[in-house]
This record gives sequence, structure tokens and C-alpha cells, in this order.
Amino acid sequence: MIQHAKRPSHWTSPEGMKYLGPHEGTEPLDVTVVLRRRSDTAPTPAEWPKSPRFPRGQFGDHYGANPADIENVRGFAHTHGLTETGCEAHRRVLHLRGTPTQLEQAFGVTLGKYQIDDRQFVGCGHAPTLPPAAIAVLGLDRRPVARPHVRVPNAQPNTYYTPLQLGQLYNFPAGTDGTGQTIGIIELGGGYTSTDLSQYFSNLGISKPPNVVAVSVAGGQNQPGGGDADIEVTLDIEVSGALAPGATIAMYFAPNTDQGFYEAISQAAHDTTNKPSVISISWGGPEDSWSSQSRDAMETALQDAAALGVTVVTAAGDNGSSDGATDGQPHVDFPSSSPYALGCGGTTLTANGQTIQSEVVWNETASNDGATGGGVSIEYPLPTWQQNAKVPNAPSGSTGRGVPDVSANADPLTGYEILVGGQTQAVGGTSAAAPLWAALLARINQQLGKPVGDVHAALYQIDESAFRDITQGNNGTYQAGPGWDACTGLGSPNGQALLSALSAQQG
Repeated sequence: MIQHAKRPSHWTSPEGMKYLGPHEGTEPLDVTVVLRRRSDTAPTPAEWPKSPRFPRGQFGDHYGANPADIENVRGFAHTHGLTETGCEAHRRVLHLRGTPTQLEQAFGVTLGKYQIDDRQFVGCGHAPTLPPAAIAVLGLDRRPVARPHVRVPNAQPNTYYTPLQLGQLYNFPAGTDGTGQTIGIIELGGGYTSTDLSQYFSNLGISKPPNVVAVSVAGGQNQPGGGDADIEVTLDIEVSGALAPGATIAMYFAPNTDQGFYEAISQAAHDTTNKPSVISISWGGPEDSWSSQSRDAMETALQDAAALGVTVVTAAGDNGSSDGATDGQPHVDFPSSSPYALGCGGTTLTANGQTIQSEVVWNETASNDGATGGGVSIEYPLPTWQQNAKVPNAPSGSTGRGVPDVSANADPLTGYEILVGGQTQAVGGTSAAAPLWAALLARINQQLGKPVGDVHAALYQIDESAFRDITQGNNGTYQAGPGWDACTGLGSPNGQALLSALSAQQG
């Protein structure tokens, strides 16, 4: 019989999570076992201007799961009566199904019924015990792990912009529209209607709108049903699609669980059909609210994306330096805190015609209209490319990865005009900044003729003229200033200058 490995694992119970009693259902549950890599080392990111060392078709032969590990976990599953429903060695996943009792015995957990807000779900009170070859088992705990970083204004907006206006203000490169590129967008709920999209792009005068495809992940579907999730989904498509209408927009719909989130990023990174060169993520949660198995699994999916030459652009959060936590301490949002994610903060932008009059840190806390996330990670060390960015120490005194990397307009009071549910409205949030940056990078990829991939090191070496440095404002704990800061990162984009700088690095 295969023995369990004893390894410590950080386990959290989010604020407001209530235990309602034991899990009483007998229906089988599907879980995803994430395996370690066949190599002891993580894959090398495709840092611009380097190309991926191994393309999608060959990647698994070097950094996928070891066949012997797969067989060991299969033996473990057989011992506990679990059924294999799928295996994708290149993504390091084995899909297993079992009754609640079988899964409890296999992974050493007790399943219970839990509730957060009005959502009830299956969960467990401590970390699962893993077979030696695994780094995580996802699907035993189905708590919602992330929230959409979209903000509907409470107060009357001062002004708002179409994405096309912001593309002009941010000097997006002329003669580009994202043709030949795919932008992958991760969604953990909600949906869109083709009627909204057609009307919106028509209103903007875009005669040939982007091709939008919905990809189902782990049972997730395009399911519009009202609420913030629909606003998030529609915002992501309308911003990225208006600014890169020549691109394909691939929407990866997954359940809002660690299993769904991991599967969405992993499947998008390895997708040989749609082949996204950029992935945009507008969902997240405080990094220390994640269980270590979940975060470790997510990190390996983000590593895969970086190694495959896919840029992952993420929203840094809409609740200031606390990231919505109530312990009085600063927190950064994950996955933005991952060194493999390009974290996007938020600004308040005021323009006169096609000229930016002022741009400051988004902080409308006083009117309950949010503030940009940002700060210093307590989970990830300071990356080499941030060594000269003067990242402050974390509250604990330790050094860490600084968030965000870049920024763009996100204040709902200077928001984005979108159309959802047949109605035009203004919204904001760093979830608007992320697809804006995703569209910009898709257009840059088009012009450069290859994807910029993991662009962190390049951005931190580029002349400051490629960014609009945001030097005024704060997000609570952190203050803006010259150069990089923990509110708006390097600043908002000057798209043409950024393209020129990356082109020069290409040599």
C-alpha cells in the first residue's frame, strides 16, 4: 500500500465562513490531483526577448508529470476505490472521482457543509494529506476563493470614457488591432450575451468586432444571470475587444473554487486550439486567505504560462492596501502577488480632449468607491527584476515582491462606459485596467511578431518615458512617489513608447 507523505500545509478559514454540520450527500465528487514536475527545477520563464524554451507541444516532456508518479498516484487511487476520469500529464493533473467517504479516507479529511454569505458548499476543516507525488488535491473544499475586482460607482461619476478614448489617451500603437493574437480571459462566474456585445461594438463604430469564444472549464459555463459577475465578464470583453478588435477573445469559464481557478489558468496556458499569448485575470483575494496547497498549485500554473511565453495580466484589487481584510493590516491580492503575474493597479484619470490633464492614485475610500490595491507580498520574495525598485519592507519587516507592476484608469468615478443587460453604464475597478493592459500587449505582440511573454524584467529596465509616472495619492498604507510605488507600480502606459522600447530590446 502506498504511504502518505507527511508534510505541513497552511490551511485557512476565511472570515464569515460558517460550519453548518457534516456533509450528508453521497453523490460522487470530482477532484483534481496536481502532481509535481518531472524535473526538480521550475521551468525558465520566457523573459522578453527570449522565446519559450519548449513550445506547448513539447513542454510536457520536460516539465510535465513523471510517468512513474502518475502510476504511483493511480495505485493510490485504486487502493482507495477512486476512479480515474482523466489524465493530462503535460499539465500534471490526474482527475479522480469518488464517494465522499472514499475521498475522506484517501486524503485524511472530514467533509462538512459550510456557508459564506448566502452560498453553501462542501468544505473541510484542515489540509488534505497528499500522496508523495502530489502537490495539491483540489475540489475537496469548494469555498469561493476569489471575487471580481469590478466597481459600480455609488456616487455620480465625474466623467467616464470609452475604451477607444483611453486607447488614444494612453497612446496605443497606431496601425495595430491585435490581429493574429488571442487574449484569454479567466472568469469564475457570470456570463455575457451576444446582443450586448453586438450593440456595444456597433455603438463604438467597430464594424468588425472581435471573435469571442466561450470555453467551458471544470463544468463552468457562460451563464449570464445578473449581478457583479456579469458586469465583470462583459467589462473584460468590451474593454479588451474594443482595444484589440482584431484579436480572438477566448473566455475560460470555471467555477469559483481553487479547482476551477487552477484549471482555468492551466488549461488556458496549455490551450493548443486558441493559443492565447496574453491571459487577463480580474479575480482574486488576499494572498494569505489562500490555503498553501491551492496557492502552490496556482503558482505552478502561472509558471507554466510564463515558460510558454504567455503574459498573465492581473487586477491588483479594489479595496486599497487592506485588500478588504478587516485585521487592520496591509494585504496584497493573489494572483497579482505572484512574480509570474503582471499586476495592474488603478488610477483616477482626468482628460481634456485627447490630453491627460491629471492622473493620480485611485482612492475614493471616503465615498465608498474603492481604492487601488497594492503593497508587499508576505508569500513571495523580492524578484531580481525588482531589486532596484526600492520596494519597501512588508509589515512583518521582511522583503517581498512589490505589487502592482503597472496601472491604468480604474476609478469608477472616472470609469469605463460599458453596455450590460441592454443598459449603458459606467464602471471601474482594477478589473478594467487588466484587460486594457492585455489589449495593449496583444497589439504589441502583433507588431513585434512574437509574444513578449514574461515581460517583468524588460519593463523594469525600460526608460521611464514608456510610462506615465503617478506621483500623487495613496492607497491607505502606501504613498505614490517618483518611480515604482506600491500604489500604481511603474505607472500607466505610453503604448507607442513601450512598443519602441521593447522593439529596441529585441535587437
